[in-house]
Amino acid sequence: MAENNISVNASLLVDFHSLSIANSSFESGKAFDIGYYDMFFRTNPDNGGFAIMAGVEQLVERIKSLSFSASDIKFLRSRGLSEGFLDYLKDFSFSCDIWAVPEGTPVFPGEPVVTVRGPIIEAQLIETIILLSVNHQSLIATKANRIARAAQGHSVVEFGLRRAQGSEAAILGARAAYLGGCDATTCTAAAHRFNIPVFESMTHSWVQMFDGELEAFCIYANANPDSCTLLVDTYDTLKSGVPNAIEAFNRVLTPKG
Repeated sequence: MAENNISVNASLLVDFHSLSIANSSFESGKAFDIGYYDMFFRTNPDNGGFAIMAGVEQLVERIKSLSFSASDIKFLRSRGLSEGFLDYLKDFSFSCDIWAVPEGTPVFPGEPVVTVRGPIIEAQLIETIILLSVNHQSLIATKANRIARAAQGHSVVEFGLRRAQGSEAAILGARAAYLGGCDATTCTAAAHRFNIPVFESMTHSWVQMFDGELEAFCIYANANPDSCTLLVDTYDTLKSGVPNAIEAFNRVLTPKG
């Protein structure tokens, strides 16, 4: 089933209680008091030694785009927010200072990874944007880093596109995995957008197109001599896949040098 493209104003990428709290601070007269807000995490996932920071670029992009359209204001009015607060949102301009740990940096429990300083009303509005931008990518970058270190110098390729929860998660997940230490991605869109090395392989359906696995391997190797990665688990990885792959390399690639 094709995925519907959903265009969302970043200003509405908030839990609604953030807007209601901002509305309350506006009505209470505390909206423009200066506050400091820190994002941190309490424990490393799976008892790991550290996590990897990621998602800052998307956080910056989303904050730069903050504004409220007439349609947004109409919807928020229907939810009972005050007219004074809605007038404020019509001309909203973000003015907080933000500090963030650079992407790809190891971070530890209890350490502020993003700090926001500015008017309380503004800081309240970006809490969810910070969390969704940093949490998802940092989780993937951290896992990718552990896998890359466990590989001890062997190449690791990100292959998450077909199992991602939506197109944005796929593209940003590939980005995060690359930040975490993966060498390449199979996601063409991520490779193009973020200049990530792209990895190509064959498919099970290719192998099944031919009468025999060895024939499929040899034809593919002949067509892709400089980037030949063979999929060996279509039938039996050890009894046929690996032996046939070795034979295909010996027949086709070794004579080509």
